[in-house]
Amino acid sequence: MKTSLLAIPLAIASCCSLVACSNTTSTTNQPASNSVSAIAVSSTDSQLTQFLEKEWQRFISQNPEMASYYRLGDDTLHAQWSDLSLDAINQRHTDDQNALAELLAINKASLSKAQQLNFDLFRWQLEMAIDEHQYQSYLMQVNQRGGVQTLDNFANYVPLDTVADYERWLKRLEALPTVIEQTTVLMQLGIDTGVLPPRKTLSRVSGQLEKQLVENAEESLFYKAFKQLPEAFSEQDKQRLQNHAKTVIADQVIPAYTAFTDFFNQSYLPACRDTDGLSEIPKGREYYEHLVKYYTTTDLTPDAIHQIGLQEVAKNRAAMLEIMKEVGFDGSFDQFITFLRTDPQFYYDTPEALFDAYLAVSKRLDPELVKLFGKLPRMPYGLKAIPDAIAPDTTTAYYQPPSADGLRAGYYFVNLHEPGTRPKYEMEVLSVHEAVPGHHLQIALQMELGELPMFRRLQGFTVFIEGWGLYSERLGYEMGLYQDPYSRFGQLTYDMWRAVRLVVDTGIHYKGWSRQQAIDYFTQNAAKSKEDIINEIDRYITMPGQALAYKIGQLKLLALRDQAENALGDKFDIRAFHDVVLGSGSIPLNVLEANVQEWIDKQLK
Repeated sequence: MKTSLLAIPLAIASCCSLVACSNTTSTTNQPASNSVSAIAVSSTDSQLTQFLEKEWQRFISQNPEMASYYRLGDDTLHAQWSDLSLDAINQRHTDDQNALAELLAINKASLSKAQQLNFDLFRWQLEMAIDEHQYQSYLMQVNQRGGVQTLDNFANYVPLDTVADYERWLKRLEALPTVIEQTTVLMQLGIDTGVLPPRKTLSRVSGQLEKQLVENAEESLFYKAFKQLPEAFSEQDKQRLQNHAKTVIADQVIPAYTAFTDFFNQSYLPACRDTDGLSEIPKGREYYEHLVKYYTTTDLTPDAIHQIGLQEVAKNRAAMLEIMKEVGFDGSFDQFITFLRTDPQFYYDTPEALFDAYLAVSKRLDPELVKLFGKLPRMPYGLKAIPDAIAPDTTTAYYQPPSADGLRAGYYFVNLHEPGTRPKYEMEVLSVHEAVPGHHLQIALQMELGELPMFRRLQGFTVFIEGWGLYSERLGYEMGLYQDPYSRFGQLTYDMWRAVRLVVDTGIHYKGWSRQQAIDYFTQNAAKSKEDIINEIDRYITMPGQALAYKIGQLKLLALRDQAENALGDKFDIRAFHDVVLGSGSIPLNVLEANVQEWIDKQLK
């Protein structure tokens, strides 16, 4: 399992994935032998169930941020941070190795078909985590998208409803200096071993750290959670909690950040590398190959994915040129993109107007879902603005899943920073990806699959989650969206954006491309704003391989839909097809393919 505070829900919300497991064996593995008695099968199934539950408890106990985010586990977990000491990291690696040995001792042939799939998925998750440990990615603990410098934002995700909740949050604040010290030790080891991020992207962290250095505790980002305490609290409790917070922040939190900022600016940032690609760190090329498999659940090579990207870019560009003709634009492709980036008609003047427009788009989506899905999630979703402290350095939008206890809805977060860089023609396509029928519909449905073990209900495969989000963008046509040619161009822009990712991600991390070369290629091929493009390229540099999942997953989903439509003809039911695709939760692409083929075969009988 990944060992970093970057794996807490701040990053999860951005990536729309929890633990992004990778490839796994097919569901067509040999089923249980007919000679095995039902009692024996049941006994072995029970053995695996108990093992998976034990491992789930280990996972949340070693990742207490996850326990808080999903409101799970013992209350004591909600007062803790993950242990980032090197001893603890190595112990988790040993625990993973021991868990794999215990799993392999279970007789897979005696398991039911459903449990064989659980066995395969968890085995691959463990094998990928064990393999990743050798690359020491845990030494790169901060980046412009998160780390100890943005932990104040975690107050937006933890339960803060009762006096006891605030007391547990205060215990976390008291423990924060230890987390910062452990982070410093790991980053120093990164300096010593050469496992370092690029200086160009990491330079943004200095500004984020600066926001933590305040003279008055009441001005601290960590004090925001205490400014307006629930009205139900007694005045005595309010005063006690606020005074305690001020003391902890002034005496412990701010001094810890001051020391860390000095280390970061004076030692770490100067030591970071001038290169951009992962291949420039020790074992970096092999690590990227690992991440490609991890994020796509395929055996595609980086070179093959690069070529797929070039083909998809060419296809999208041809479709974009057709829309240019439709609107009668007299100029080159570059001039048309400049027109879209600069003409005031495509932008809102204020953050408030932009937010209201997102609300209006979201309201139009929900009634259209019944045409495409037989089963919809019970959990609703809401719309929120991305916090101001992180908005300048993060993406256009992201999705935050609901809590597992059903007390917090899902949320679609939108970036209102500099509304003049957020085009109107992107709003529909962005909303179907992040909200419905994209991330909220898929993830909320997955969380409601009560027959699945917890690791499958609350964890996922990026290629499925993001592939579904990108596939959902095409469903906007069937939902009556994209009526305006510029909105259709927006949909193509987003598809082009994901195609460009295949080219630039592999280019940066495997083919020696520079950051500027990647920015230039993106700028030449997509009508995204300059700010968005730079943020996106810096994201790909920081999160190698993750960006590949979107297009690879979407292409598989589109191919499977074509396969089903061609095989079934008039018997094809889009609602039933989508229910099959989403009915097993987030799964690797080969498992998805097997599920769809099984469904097709049943329809043809």
